[in-house]
Amino acid sequence: MIVCSCNALSHKDVESAINAGASKPSDIYTARKCRAQCGNCVPEMVCLLKQAIQERKKIQATIATASIAAKPVEQSIYL
Repeated sequence: MIVCSCNALSHKDVESAINAGASKPSDIYTARKCRAQCGNCVPEMVCLLKQAIQERKKIQATIATASIAAKPVEQSIYL
């Protein structure tokens, strides 16, 4: 899906920039070596950014929960 028709940025371009560390629309433009023109794409970029941030938080929470649950249980060795 095209997110920015002025710069021909697809949602894959935006996702790629987000995965590379973009945290705001200007970071996405910089990563894709372009700039905002009409600005109609900014709300969609913000939406994609929010989704990515929420997804990262879910993943981090899952990892934290898994690491707590995965603590090794001490076993006694009986000889």
